[in-house]
Amino acid sequence: MGTALGWIDSHCHLTCRQLLPDVEQVRQRALDAGVARMMIVCCSVPEAEAALRLKQEDPRLDVALGFHPSDLADFSEEDWNKCEALVYNENISAVGEIGLDYYWDKQNSARQKEAFVRQLNWAVKADKPIIVHSRDAIADTLAILKEHPVPRRGIIHCFSSSWEMAMEFIRLGYTIGLGGPVTFKNAKTPVEVAEQIPLTHLQIETDCPYLTPHPYRGKRNEPMYLPLTAQKICELRGIDELVLKQQLWENYRRLFHPQEEA
Repeated sequence: MGTALGWIDSHCHLTCRQLLPDVEQVRQRALDAGVARMMIVCCSVPEAEAALRLKQEDPRLDVALGFHPSDLADFSEEDWNKCEALVYNENISAVGEIGLDYYWDKQNSARQKEAFVRQLNWAVKADKPIIVHSRDAIADTLAILKEHPVPRRGIIHCFSSSWEMAMEFIRLGYTIGLGGPVTFKNAKTPVEVAEQIPLTHLQIETDCPYLTPHPYRGKRNEPMYLPLTAQKICELRGIDELVLKQQLWENYRRLFHPQEEA
């Protein structure tokens, strides 16, 4: 993956409806801000097709595809079949974001669990890592990942649970994704995780267009704001930005591009 020259946004929705209309400007602003690589996380086949076109133009972009637990009612069996077929594309680096969301849709938890396991099985067959969404469902998420192991592991994205629970996922081999909430003035739990997590199991992200870091909270998020999260983590841990940057690049390479030389 070459020399670590910039930051990596390990989770951004560049092809969502909010960002796609001006995606070229969004990408350029990210590059200007020092973000050298981005994982475009897609929650539908059209989003993934748009992301793959962007990747053809810029190999610094990676693509993940999976059905978000809050969107399951939107998809037909034909959509599921199209999604699975695309997951095996060599330019799709991960299956995600997939998982459980009881904050928005707890009454359909059984359907969410079924969809989660179905997509975990895709990741196993495709030999790809996963990007996991878990909101107000952390215990069930952990139980399912234990029961349905994915050899390539992946990222627990936008982690919002306790430090103790973070360690449970790390023991399974998963990476913890932290984003804008680390910078929020009232942040407590994300800060505790950021302070204590082994750097070898950390990744940072924007989850744009959501969760914009302080001091831009409330505005549309973009990858250009990623350095604010990185700077906060360096401040909390008392480390140089280069130390964090190099470790994040190694973590990302190991997870998504293990065939490439460090």
